[in-house]
Amino acid sequence: PASLTEVTGFGNNPSGLRMHMYVPDSVAARPAIVVAVHYCTGSGPAFFSGTEFASLADRYGFIVVYPSATRSGSCFDVSSPQALKHDGGSDPVGIVSMVKYVEQHNNGDPDRVFVTGASSGAMMTNVLLGDYPDVFKAGAAFMGVPFGCFATTDGSSWNSACANGTITKTPQQWGDLVRGAYPGYSGARPRMQVWHGTEDPTLRYPNFQEEIKQWTNVHGLTQTASLTDHPQPTWTRTRYGGNGTIVPVEAISVQGAAHTLPASGMAAAAIQFFGLAGGVTPPPTPQTTPSATPSGTPPPTPQTTPSATPTVSPPPASGPCRVTYTMNTWNTGFTAEVTLANTGTTPINSWSLAFTLPSGQVVTSAWNATVSPSSGQVTAKNVSYNATIAPGASTGFGFQATHTGNTGKPASFTLGGVSCAIG
Repeated sequence: PASLTEVTGFGNNPSGLRMHMYVPDSVAARPAIVVAVHYCTGSGPAFFSGTEFASLADRYGFIVVYPSATRSGSCFDVSSPQALKHDGGSDPVGIVSMVKYVEQHNNGDPDRVFVTGASSGAMMTNVLLGDYPDVFKAGAAFMGVPFGCFATTDGSSWNSACANGTITKTPQQWGDLVRGAYPGYSGARPRMQVWHGTEDPTLRYPNFQEEIKQWTNVHGLTQTASLTDHPQPTWTRTRYGGNGTIVPVEAISVQGAAHTLPASGMAAAAIQFFGLAGGVTPPPTPQTTPSATPSGTPPPTPQTTPSATPTVSPPPASGPCRVTYTMNTWNTGFTAEVTLANTGTTPINSWSLAFTLPSGQVVTSAWNATVSPSSGQVTAKNVSYNATIAPGASTGFGFQATHTGNTGKPASFTLGGVSCAIG
């Protein structure tokens, strides 16, 4: 049966990326190529096992390429001058080499090349569409930021102003950044689908509107939606430049969602946007009135057990912290999204959150935190860019895990030995 395989020697690779590839048993004779780009602290194999793109490839016959960043922190370069220029160097060059390899060795269709990603991978999706409009036909960015928003000149790979949603530009300014990445290019521009959770604590929600500004301007459109609908109760979808599935720009806001992997129909919606779903529409969720302003929860919730928790008054904090823990489960696995809020009056620095996983649950990967050991009593510790939580602020992290049938939640959480409220 088909399996994930690593490819080496795939071409020009200035930043030393790794390449994994999934070719389904029922691959098309002239298959489309979907590049699926992971989050910070992740890897290609983790994104393979934690998302639905491979199973969708089984269904529709396309090939999936999973790049892996190898630098410390495993974030992709979306900030350097080299990364923000056509053939400028760094990670985008290596990823395009992977695409060319599949075209040459697996008869991949150069007219059907797409890219998708979450978090750092969503930012890279924006970058690749800006750098290589001649390679990619469309992208789907899950919880990212506009092209050029993360740009830095001091060698840093993290841009706090962009992450916090405080960088705003006019549509023309955002569009000019994209056009400036490949001066002289006059061909067709890739279509773009953007997703964002309204409660994203890592790459804040204002980035969603800035992405819409950018890509509608790139396509010469206004920000007036041609269509607004609700494919799932917590989704608000707006389309620009047309009413059908294949439109220049599509944006999906997920009410109450935090910062996590695409799940529960989101990957299928991206593949449909790419035009690879053979005209098959993902099964809709019954149209019910959504609860009033759900609190942070992974987007979107499972079809069988919705995990979006309506906002209620949280219980009084038992310490200077409050934890919101939400799960998105499937047969033998799940993702967990954790929001740690500082309810005290002084900053929390270099945090360590301890909790006990129910029996049979084993962590396989994490983002925005390090989680160890993999089972039993575990401790989640901050990474470099989210070590401090100001009073009244919060930070989010998540992890992917397997289970043997027990999908319960931890009963308690302690921060530096002090119990946190749950809510």
